[in-house]
Amino acid sequence: MTRAKYRFRRGLPLALIGSICALFANLALGAPVHGIALYGQPKYGPDFKHFDYVNPDAPKGGEARFAAIGSFDTFNPFNIKGQAAAGTGQLFETLLVGSADEPFSEYGLIAESVEVAEDRSSVVFTLRPQTKFHDGSPITADDVLFSLEILKAKGSPLYRFYYASVTKVEKLDERRVKFSFSGGENRELPLIVGQMPVLSKKYWQNRDFAATTLEVPVGSGPYRVERFESGRFIVFKRDESYWGKDLPVQRGLHNIDRLRYDYYRDTTVALEAFKAGSYDLRVENVAKQWATGYDFPALTKGLVKKDIFKHQRPSGMQGFVYNLRRPLFQDPKVRQALAYAFDFEWSNRNLFHGQYTRTRSFFDNSELAARGLPSPEELTVLEPLRKDLPPEVFTAAYEPPTANDDGQLRANFQKALQLLQEAGWVFRDRKLVNAKTGEPFRFELLINEPTWERIGLTFARNLERLGIEMTVRSVDSAQYENRERSFDFDMIVNVWGQSLSPGNEQREFWSSASADQPGSRNLAGLKNPAVDRLVDSLIAAPDRASLVARVRALDRALQWTYLVIPHWHLPYDRIAFWDKFGYPAVTPMQGVQLDAWWVDPAKEQALGQRGAEASKAN
Repeated sequence: MTRAKYRFRRGLPLALIGSICALFANLALGAPVHGIALYGQPKYGPDFKHFDYVNPDAPKGGEARFAAIGSFDTFNPFNIKGQAAAGTGQLFETLLVGSADEPFSEYGLIAESVEVAEDRSSVVFTLRPQTKFHDGSPITADDVLFSLEILKAKGSPLYRFYYASVTKVEKLDERRVKFSFSGGENRELPLIVGQMPVLSKKYWQNRDFAATTLEVPVGSGPYRVERFESGRFIVFKRDESYWGKDLPVQRGLHNIDRLRYDYYRDTTVALEAFKAGSYDLRVENVAKQWATGYDFPALTKGLVKKDIFKHQRPSGMQGFVYNLRRPLFQDPKVRQALAYAFDFEWSNRNLFHGQYTRTRSFFDNSELAARGLPSPEELTVLEPLRKDLPPEVFTAAYEPPTANDDGQLRANFQKALQLLQEAGWVFRDRKLVNAKTGEPFRFELLINEPTWERIGLTFARNLERLGIEMTVRSVDSAQYENRERSFDFDMIVNVWGQSLSPGNEQREFWSSASADQPGSRNLAGLKNPAVDRLVDSLIAAPDRASLVARVRALDRALQWTYLVIPHWHLPYDRIAFWDKFGYPAVTPMQGVQLDAWWVDPAKEQALGQRGAEASKAN
């Protein structure tokens, strides 16, 4: 299951794009259990007190301020309309919640126990008696049934993908709900529905769930909306009467009384606001900024800290993404050719200060990445699909083009031109044109952040040497999201996040069924029957070894299809923060968990005193 990094609330399906496969080994038939693991038993037993990566005695209180980019126009994060306010996910709870220090395990949150049929054809959740919504009403089986129905009918397309195999949901009593599944080898389904947010039927049944709304919805999470101004800021206040605050899965989390998100026009403006002390913590995603952008007095005086936190999660794939729905990019030779014009080595030296590693796999930084030639286990999966896969899947290990000097880049250009000529493109008057129609080779890179402009323009200059015209168009976040959802682009920058347990989310990423579904994450528009079968195969993996082999097989198919020009990744998180926070000594494999941080009263007081002294000195 892919986790949204750095959120103050984990467990919401929108931020959990990845897999939650489950093998219920050694569990008694129908026996209620506190949690279930990806394979075997979960790390934490039924009597555990808290997760190992939290401080159970962390103080409560204080305020943390964050930056958001663009604007917002809705508090409904479950549909595809509008731009949901930052932090909205922490208003809602799910049946189960994951731990960050396991490949994947889930433990009861709204549900106090879960019962799984031996053949995984059904699952029963028993709700905790103390659960309640923010309006004081109890969370009941009726709310669970309603949530499934409304999310499937009017929610984002991902819910329809996730819940498509739910054939029946039954209310056994006020606290027990049974989900039944269609046949097939989808081992994830009990936990897929466990990740479902439970919504208030009373609140939503007479409202338009598909619309945008700035009416604060009734939730059940650890925070409530205290105040907001549309498009400018939103403040969440910790709910001291939150029903789940003493649960083992919540101890040491949600320590900060107020979370404030201020909106800024772009990341450059946001960085300057951080340096001015307008907000407290910043996750830095721009290498140049990390290397040079924090040279300011507060850092040198120790008022601000810069730190890296190593993690063990897969990098996923970030890159320039082709829209295969466009005729221009339907020939794989064209897609392969353009990759030779992207000079990662130059960019890493001159733009990124040498901080990055080139990404070559959709699952880099993990055992799931395909390496070398296919193993016998991979070939068992791949061979029946040979006719629908590029031959290189079986004969070569994928490596993106490299160029350590201009001589190598010229050689890359020669390879690119050869491929383009084979695809029916020729040079005329220093322009690349279609040999049959005479149409020039031109397209648009759509971006929504200024940081991508310098990278895109560097790529455009190299393409120009091939006679290709690529324009870089920057639009605001709302327009960008609308165009992305409707696939109205030639090329964009995208990140497919991955986890240590890929599963059903891969259907939304790569399946033929999702290619033409507005709002899906199949942004490339891939339609390939072999990929469809590879995705089905990994979802049905009976054990960890099989899963690894099947994911690697999928990785090879995606690599050699040339859906994307791979970018780069880091094996750690970069975080800058004003020195008022405490955080656990342990960083789990999934990376930084900001909801486990707290405001340290002594540090906050010292920060205020040192800041006042620095102002007087100036």
